[in-house]
Amino acid sequence: MPLVFGAICPHPPILIPNIGQENFKKLKKTKVALEELEGDLYSKKPDTIIVVSPHGRLMDETFTINHSPVLKADFEDFGDLETKMEFKNDLGLAYQLRERLESRLPVALTTEEKLDHGTAVPLYYLSQHLSGVKIIPVGYCLQSLEKNFEFGREIGNQLAKTNKRVAVIASGDLSHRLTAGAPAGYSDKGKEFDDQIKELLKQNKTQEILNLNPDLIEEAGQCGLRSIVILLGAFDGVNYQPEILSYEGPFGVGYLVANFKL
Repeated sequence: MPLVFGAICPHPPILIPNIGQENFKKLKKTKVALEELEGDLYSKKPDTIIVVSPHGRLMDETFTINHSPVLKADFEDFGDLETKMEFKNDLGLAYQLRERLESRLPVALTTEEKLDHGTAVPLYYLSQHLSGVKIIPVGYCLQSLEKNFEFGREIGNQLAKTNKRVAVIASGDLSHRLTAGAPAGYSDKGKEFDDQIKELLKQNKTQEILNLNPDLIEEAGQCGLRSIVILLGAFDGVNYQPEILSYEGPFGVGYLVANFKL
């Protein structure tokens, strides 16, 4: 089966050692989980990694697929002038996805050479030993969860027709409102949202995730739900079980690492 791997990854820049420094130690669970995930991904020998990020070019009603031939990542915006990565885009598969999707959903091709941190942070860990792996950066749209799920399902349908081994990564953080010092301020709905996501994923209850209370989602101040929903859509009809590898929120933001075990 061409779809060989799926995962949910957080993307705090402090996961990059040169940025996190002392704070890096407070994310030990997340770091260990990402390293475990990397080992599993390496064993699957993917040709291509599709990364769905909340921090690329997002449009209200249109999904985006980055078609830049060369993709570069650095963390200079966060004070790290040393860490740099470069990848090739899987232009052939990206074009096939666009062709399939554009007759069903609004899709735009972009040409952003620089990867956003939502894409770059997971790749820093997951591509460590995958020299030559190609990347397709994808952006969700700001419409309903159902629309994003449909987009993911169409991606999965197209991947089933290819002979490439493909991994799909949902990049995203959960609530940004877990503590009084959190970036978006505190809300008791933050923990409630994160707890629901973890439990519904464990029980493989996709429909219940799609039916989450919009007020709860809004109050939680999250950025990763639509990425997760696209991943769920890509795996629709596949025999898998989400495994929570880690969850922590030492800085008031929920960081979840999960492996979709085939």
